[in-house]
Amino acid sequence: MASALSQAPVGTLTRGTVSPQRPIPEHIDRPNYVGLPEPPKYTGPDSFDAETVARIRRAARLAADAMVATGRLVKPGVTTDELDAFAHNYLIERGAYPSCLSYRGFPKSICTSINEVVCHGIPDSTVLKDGDIVNLDITAYLDGAHGDHNVTFMVGEVDEESRLLVERTQEAMMRGIRAAKPGRPINVIGRAIEVYARRFGYGTVHEFIGHGVGPAFHTGLVIPHYDAAPEYSQPIEPGMVFTVEPMLTLGTRHWDMWEDGWTAVTRDRKRTAQFEHTVLITDEGAEILTLPTEGDS
Repeated sequence: MASALSQAPVGTLTRGTVSPQRPIPEHIDRPNYVGLPEPPKYTGPDSFDAETVARIRRAARLAADAMVATGRLVKPGVTTDELDAFAHNYLIERGAYPSCLSYRGFPKSICTSINEVVCHGIPDSTVLKDGDIVNLDITAYLDGAHGDHNVTFMVGEVDEESRLLVERTQEAMMRGIRAAKPGRPINVIGRAIEVYARRFGYGTVHEFIGHGVGPAFHTGLVIPHYDAAPEYSQPIEPGMVFTVEPMLTLGTRHWDMWEDGWTAVTRDRKRTAQFEHTVLITDEGAEILTLPTEGDS
């Protein structure tokens, strides 16, 4: 429900207490980057065969199911650490590894980005409050493939400006996805996103991008969310799998990094929203893989 308030508050978020890293059962396969300061360089293809796509599809569906289940817990009074604990257990109970955990040393299983946090917020003791918005970023590693998904949720009664930002960011993502057709350059995706965002005076973050995903959490493909032409003109091809995940802001597109090396916050501390799907390019266009199991979570 939208509040009678029309303006989004400027952020005042501070870091909470981060709990110890949650364990992973021995029987669950780990991605190749676990325990390393950075992942091994990906040298595989940008387009995948049917068997690989089938594995990515299963991982993506599980990430979407985990998002639905975890999203049900988003309400005032819940900590982001509680959301992380739930998603962590949801994935490992289904035989999957939470891809964020130990990726370049990230200490938690999902990302939780509140209000002015652009992306990569670390779950901690911070309590969600009525009127907040929070992005959950959940990636599952299952059968040797990753599926990557994020959604921005509204917590309780949210002001009108924030509500519109969330709704329009989701629409911006969908416009980028619809623009992704075989033969077109990759930069058409970001152009579709930024043209739409500009209508409302929103900033479009440049530095955090969509990426190829599959056997590696991040393959070599780069998917900008802004009009990057003439750069990133590689043609889109059937069999490619990548994420489209724009970050839109109510003010500046520029950001500052917290000392934790992960949490990026808007420089003016105005609110920001993000949505992400993993998509497969077919002969007709982009198929969204991060859709939940029908009638289940």
